[in-house]
Amino acid sequence: MPVPPPLPDLVLDSIVRLALTEDLGRAGDLTTDATIAPGTEMSAQIRARKPGILAGMDAAAYALKLVDPSVSLDISIHDGGKLEPGAVIATLSGSARSILTAERTMLNFLGRLSGIATLTGTFVAKVAGTNATIVCTRKTTPGHRAVEKRAVRCGGGTSHRYGLDDAILIKDNHIAACGSIPEALKRAHAYAGHLRMIEIEVDTLAQLEEALPHKPHAVLLDNMDNETLRKAVAMIDGACKAEASGGVNLDTVAAIAETGVDYISVGALTHSASNLDVGLDVA
Repeated sequence: MPVPPPLPDLVLDSIVRLALTEDLGRAGDLTTDATIAPGTEMSAQIRARKPGILAGMDAAAYALKLVDPSVSLDISIHDGGKLEPGAVIATLSGSARSILTAERTMLNFLGRLSGIATLTGTFVAKVAGTNATIVCTRKTTPGHRAVEKRAVRCGGGTSHRYGLDDAILIKDNHIAACGSIPEALKRAHAYAGHLRMIEIEVDTLAQLEEALPHKPHAVLLDNMDNETLRKAVAMIDGACKAEASGGVNLDTVAAIAETGVDYISVGALTHSASNLDVGLDVA
């Protein structure tokens, strides 16, 4: 997957402003204001402490811009780039007060989002050589979906949908409330525009057999064992896309990919990624 461009400032603005406002509170950076004389200049480097894949530089750069657009930011490694311990990610030069005030918010975005990209890259490597693409889900940190889903893309994965408004995904509770798989798909086709994808979740091969005549664009094969997944892929036979989901982890993902599914959705990419350790050192 190609590394996506930085998110537009309009998208980043509310996310980053909230983070800065949360940190600065009502009185600003008391420690920096108390200890650093106005006009003090400094140079500092953001460095990787652990190996991984970088993501979140767009959010970090925007945080610095909001605090003080006059501070220089020289980026050495861009999002999607490989990190080794000690690698210089970026160099900041300018007002010491501004750099120290922006430091934690910048590092929070870089650490969190690089952790997501790194975990995604590990999953992607596990399925190399198969037909499967690793995708993330809507299990994201509230308010941070745009930056977290971009981090997945920086790690080589993609997303099956960004929200409730960009595709139709009929799940088990929709089917139960609607009455049946055929009726749910009939209503979805009647409602969707020509550019809207329709996917339906099935738990059994019997449900899959019921769904296929109604031409979904994709089928979510939920919590099926690998033998059942292989049978499901054979039944689908290219009529639509097959997506495996449910309890996927690094120990199981390779075998799932070998069943022939097109996509494997992994909620853990965004809800369970560990923070990647990055830090800021005064040069």
